[in-house]
Amino acid sequence: MNYPNYFQSFDINKMLEDYPLGDELLQRFEGMSKAELKKLQNERFLDVMEKAWTIPFYQRIWGDAGVKPQDIKSLDDITKLPLISKSDIMESVERFPPFGDFHGLDNIAPENRPPIVFHTTSGTTGTPQPLLFGPKSREIQSLLVGRSYRFMGLKPASTIQSCYGHGMINGGHYIREAVTHYTNSIFLSAGTGVETRSVQQVNLMKTFGVNVLVGFVDYIKRLSDVAKEEGIVPGKDIKIDMIIGHLGMEGRDAIAQAWGGAELFDWYGVGDTGTIAAEGPDHDGMHVWEDAHYLEILDTETNEVVAPGTVGNMVVTCLYKDDVYPIIRFNTHDITEELLTENKISFPFKRIRGFMGRSDNMVKLRGINIYPQGVGPMLEERKEFLGEFICKAIRDENGRDEFIVYVEVDVKPEDRANLLPEYKTLLKQKIGIEVGIELVGEGELTALTQVDVRQKPIRLLDERVM
Repeated sequence: MNYPNYFQSFDINKMLEDYPLGDELLQRFEGMSKAELKKLQNERFLDVMEKAWTIPFYQRIWGDAGVKPQDIKSLDDITKLPLISKSDIMESVERFPPFGDFHGLDNIAPENRPPIVFHTTSGTTGTPQPLLFGPKSREIQSLLVGRSYRFMGLKPASTIQSCYGHGMINGGHYIREAVTHYTNSIFLSAGTGVETRSVQQVNLMKTFGVNVLVGFVDYIKRLSDVAKEEGIVPGKDIKIDMIIGHLGMEGRDAIAQAWGGAELFDWYGVGDTGTIAAEGPDHDGMHVWEDAHYLEILDTETNEVVAPGTVGNMVVTCLYKDDVYPIIRFNTHDITEELLTENKISFPFKRIRGFMGRSDNMVKLRGINIYPQGVGPMLEERKEFLGEFICKAIRDENGRDEFIVYVEVDVKPEDRANLLPEYKTLLKQKIGIEVGIELVGEGELTALTQVDVRQKPIRLLDERVM
């Protein structure tokens, strides 16, 4: 039987023309007006909407909200559409197992169906979520990573070692595709410490002359310690000039110094959407790839658009996913804020500060919102802080909530008690209320954070509801 292969399923030359990278990215967008960008976004949004209206998932959700196709005439009407989130996707999976009804494949005849790339989320917060990609949207997703790396200043013929995990999750796979399809770098798919032991990872770097590390920076920082334990000197035996990771609000100096002065770059995306924004050579926030995504920043409680420069949830509409699994007003529950300073690169794109925490992982304590991921950067000014921490939320017998921060420090056990007041004062100043502090030695939190085996270390243990 005849059916399309991967590269027959889309026009790759048109894709490269529509989504430029390298020098063509600058030529296309430098100096473009906001009006020109909005016109491009509007055209792509309407194409995505046309596909989405054929999918039972959106027919149901939009129909329940009383929205009709004729109500959405342009991108300006997007706020008429209800938000969706992971919970809606998982409800779809539960009602229509095993893949749900959100992808749009069910009404395509088998002989016409495009090849499908299938992954899942990690499942760290419950049942893994299916992630399905058609060839066109998969390649654009990968291209946007390659675009980001080249925009940052990736050198020709670099050697890149990836610490992203593989298996069923999307991360390591589409990073590999991005590097091998859209750069001319050599790619080492080392993966996590479970897939390739940390000692072996640092030896791979030394043996093959790795000059770029990509992955989650918590583990990349840990690898610098492993290298030193092995007698390998970062900056001398391993010459890393570029680290591309997910920095969030983490302090950069300690990581850069640990790797001999490497230059750090941040980027943001989620498994469903791919890369949404990336830091550039200007190191002035992250540029949102607005030719591929329409990003709204909404109030975490009311879902109303916040004033520019105000913290809110990132809600994403993918403007390129008009083949499989359209994503329209997807609430990531990741929070950020738009930067309002002048864009030095003269792109029409908005810039965001980056990942600042999760609204669904927030602890509200006596009227103060605490984002666990944001606690680490608060501790960076302490020279004895080793970079690892975990927060615990508890509820005492009187129903009062308490918040305790456990911190790894390079201090002898007998001297730690003397430091507690300083740490309490520091966090009270930065958070706004007093929280509990426990100081521990190096490695004592590894079993709790799982930094050596997880891509995203655990930063909150919520024991209030058992």
